[in-house]
Amino acid sequence: MNGPTHHAKSATSRAGASPPVPPRRPVDVGAHGDRRIDDYGWLSDRDDPEVLAYLESENAYTDSALAHLRALRDELYAEMVARIQETDLSVPVRKGPWLYYSRTIQGRNYALHCRRPAPSDAGAGPGGSAGPGGGPGDAAGEDAGSGRGQEGASGRHAGLAPAHDDEQVLLDENLLAEGHEHLSLGTFDVSPDHCMLAYSVDTTGGERFELRFCDLTTGNDIADVVANTSYGTAWGDDGTMLYYVRPDEAMRPFQVWRHRVATDSASDVLVLQEDDERFFVGVARTRDDAYVVVDIQSKVTSEVHVLPCGDLDAPLRVIEPRRDGIEYSIDHHPGAPREASDGLLPAGGVFLVLTNDGAENFRLAVTPDEETGRENWRDIVPGQAEVRIEHAEAFAGHVVVHERADAETRLRVIDVATAQAHLVAQPEHPSTIAGTLNPEFATQTYRYVYTSLVTPASVFDYDVGSRHATLRKRQPVLGDFDASRYRTSRLWARADDGERVPISIVSRTDRAEPGPLLLYGYGSYEISIDPSFSSLRLSLLDRGFAFAIAHVRGGGEMGRHWYEDGKLLNKRHTFTDFLACARHLVEGGWTTPGQLAARGGSAGGLLIGAVANLAPEAFAALVAEVPFVDCLTTILDESLPLTVTEWEEWGNPVDDPAVYAYMKTYSPYDNVRDDVTYPKMFVTAGLNDPRVAFWEPAKWVARMRAANPANDVVLKTELGAGHQGPSGRYDAWRDEALISAFLVDALSPHDVPGPAREDTLRD
Repeated sequence: MNGPTHHAKSATSRAGASPPVPPRRPVDVGAHGDRRIDDYGWLSDRDDPEVLAYLESENAYTDSALAHLRALRDELYAEMVARIQETDLSVPVRKGPWLYYSRTIQGRNYALHCRRPAPSDAGAGPGGSAGPGGGPGDAAGEDAGSGRGQEGASGRHAGLAPAHDDEQVLLDENLLAEGHEHLSLGTFDVSPDHCMLAYSVDTTGGERFELRFCDLTTGNDIADVVANTSYGTAWGDDGTMLYYVRPDEAMRPFQVWRHRVATDSASDVLVLQEDDERFFVGVARTRDDAYVVVDIQSKVTSEVHVLPCGDLDAPLRVIEPRRDGIEYSIDHHPGAPREASDGLLPAGGVFLVLTNDGAENFRLAVTPDEETGRENWRDIVPGQAEVRIEHAEAFAGHVVVHERADAETRLRVIDVATAQAHLVAQPEHPSTIAGTLNPEFATQTYRYVYTSLVTPASVFDYDVGSRHATLRKRQPVLGDFDASRYRTSRLWARADDGERVPISIVSRTDRAEPGPLLLYGYGSYEISIDPSFSSLRLSLLDRGFAFAIAHVRGGGEMGRHWYEDGKLLNKRHTFTDFLACARHLVEGGWTTPGQLAARGGSAGGLLIGAVANLAPEAFAALVAEVPFVDCLTTILDESLPLTVTEWEEWGNPVDDPAVYAYMKTYSPYDNVRDDVTYPKMFVTAGLNDPRVAFWEPAKWVARMRAANPANDVVLKTELGAGHQGPSGRYDAWRDEALISAFLVDALSPHDVPGPAREDTLRD
């Protein structure tokens, strides 16, 4: 049974209501002598009342078309929430004399950010002594922010800690969200003297933030407010001078400004402006508090400037001038004692430089902090063909190098005094290991998060000397969750050109095969989709689903070449790799085309749209979230947010006819077919989305329905949010429950099953 055959009946007959039919108003949007007709370009005018009315009618139709799923959605939502410890405390992170943490409260959508004095016996590690009921750090993972349990000294679940008498609530997001449909923080930055908090708020989803300040000695906000800021801040001194970033009209972060606390923002000083539209700017502070760092980066080129924290009147100093195609980033270390003659680092202050200069997968070098030109860069970790170096962190006694090999992350620890190195152990494969908050420079403890598709996110404190890892907290999964009931493995598909493509997969150990399977993919910007645990996913796994991640080209899972081979004029590899993974899962007996669904978001939504056109028969259902499906129109329009910066990822179709022609061959909107019935589709959009405009999915849905009335497609637009969808955790869980209900229904041609039980599943 294939997807289109299974879903050949019309959406009207199934739903009992007809989908909206927007009028066609054809406009030629072609270039380079090519005629390209867009019937629905008028939907891009968000100020047109007819556009908003159309989006509202689509939402009403979606509600009607999916009304038969309400009971299942409610059942799934109840299951998901029942597994989550709604009232919870994150693991405290030590910074100076304080332990910083966040907590959630049942019934509230957002977190509270808090601190309390560190116990006097606390060490200099990330958390020191946890004290009553605490362990350090936030666990990463898909359920981040949704509440987690903790591990006591015995490893036993200890429950939520009681409120501390000395707790200070620094920020309650629930109060900030009152009266708004959306709330997200752009920065949360406590000053080095712990007396001032800089935080920024977005209440639309448009990712333009208002920067505010709170005096932590009184708990009151101060008067100065800075409008129209982007992500990233850095304190230049103890707590009176803050550096921040501003975006231009196209949403490109292009300026760094300096603000003096308790003064009008009109007196702020412009520190740097980047006029080349390919580049973003960012700002940060080194862990050793020596420098403010201004990063200037395009997709393929970078340049770094620094400013001594002790001399804010000094001019910015460039580490190494930009050269096209050369990327680098830096960290700072005070260096070995002046009399030192061996070890990892030379005597005196140094910058660690991570660069692809002469090393495709990057190398880690060191240079004196007063002689930073590339002629002074000396390798301490040479480049390797099979190991991608992604990041390096400097601490007083060690350097932590973040690596990727065989489509998995890993951590390498190098002792500064001896230059001896070792890898941190990972008990499962495939799995993911990543550093989390480690603000202290002088520490022998490194905090990381470990997870896999079967292991909940787990926070460890790692003693770099003894190589002993202490579990501080594991994301709790309430109810009868037992990790041993699930299995994970690594599969390898064979692409059309012979390349081996990794797949990470998870299912119940007693799953009946073949069975329903959800295949996820992304494949752009060198972003890796690493295997991680999700308690929300258990509702599908317990209904006989398998979940798989296709680590396709265009991502970074297999090194820099993996990215290069899936971008620009190699972009089609992303789509054909995904189809190769789907084919491998069918041929391996995991699923059938009639039981196979695919999901992706943003650039991953482009992937979903492209494979729908290339092989609609391969899938029974598709989920495309905020999909970048009208990519050619967007990349042709230099006035749209982020377009020019994207040319180094997709190519420049404005000036290059070959790029235009190539993008036209895969743009989902330009290749909608009228000779097939597409798989059943669930599509989302965000009215305030600055990254993928709402009109891309709206136009795509309209064109698919016009091509064939039998296409069963629903569109859900968040009218008060942006790219990330609803910001409240309960709203996000409800959305996930609806998508899960859609998938269960789409892949179940007969009765919708309940959760699998051990006595009803067979090998």
